[in-house]
Amino acid sequence: MPRRKISNTQAVCIVLLWFLLVYILLRYSPTVDFMTVFTIIASGIIVFVPLYKNRRHKDR
Repeated sequence: MPRRKISNTQAVCIVLLWFLLVYILLRYSPTVDFMTVFTIIASGIIVFVPLYKNRRHKDR
């Protein structure tokens, strides 16, 4: 089954929700330690790699 393309509006919403998640995580975390930074980096990879791949294939 082919994957559906992500529209610009969907991509912006995903990115804004990720920034909101990072803000909440940093705002309410008692300390910024390795696990907090690791969580932000891992979630960023999970969010931005598929968006990048989608944009790269959309340009072709």
